[in-house]
Amino acid sequence: MRFIGITGGVGAGKSEILRYIKERWECEIYLADEVAHLVQQPGTKAYSALVALLGPDVTEGDGGICRSAMADRIFADPSLLEQVNGIVHPAVKEYLLERLEEASAAGETELFIVEAALLIEGGYLALVDEMWYIYADERVRRERLLASRGYTGEKTARIMASQLTDREFRDNCDFVIDNSGDFAETCRQIDNRLREIHKDRRRVPKGREQR
Repeated sequence: MRFIGITGGVGAGKSEILRYIKERWECEIYLADEVAHLVQQPGTKAYSALVALLGPDVTEGDGGICRSAMADRIFADPSLLEQVNGIVHPAVKEYLLERLEEASAAGETELFIVEAALLIEGGYLALVDEMWYIYADERVRRERLLASRGYTGEKTARIMASQLTDREFRDNCDFVIDNSGDFAETCRQIDNRLREIHKDRRRVPKGREQR
C-alpha cells in the first residue's frame, strides 16, 4: 500500500482528480479538512482541549463546536490561531495514522490518500510515501473558480497569494500532474504514475481488465 499526499493551489482541480482515482483504484481517500471536523466532535480529546482553550460559549445547542463562534474568538485574539492549530493538526495526523495502520493490516487497499492545500506546511512530507502536486496555470484556475464558485478576481487573488507558489509546490513534491487542459490527458498522467507504482504487483485499475 502506498501513502500519497495530494496538494495544490485553489482551483487546480484536486477534487475531480480524487473522484477519478476513487472510481478506478482500490483506495482510501481522506480530505484533511473533513478529518479536522471529525476530530473536533464532542467526546474527542481535541474537542475537550478546544473548549478548555476557547471557552464553553463556542459550543452550539447540541454540544458541538460552532465554527463561526470559534472564528470570532480567533479574530478577536489572533494568538489563539496557533494554539487551535496546535490542537487540531496533531489530532488529524493521529486519526490518519490510525486509519493507515488499519488499512495496512487489512491488506485490501492499494492506495491511502490524504488531500489538502496545506499538506506541505502541515508537515506531511515526513508521513507520506510521496507527495503529488496538482498544477493548473493561473488563468485556468481563475476561470474555474469564477464558473464553479462565483469567486471574484479579487477574492481569487487573495486566496492564491496566501498559498505556496508554484516553485514552492514543485520543490517539495515528488510528482506533478498538469491539470491545465483536457481531463483525459490528466487521467493518462494519473494512470501512468499509479501503474508505475504498482507494476511489480501486476495491478491494473478497476474496470480496466476488460478493455
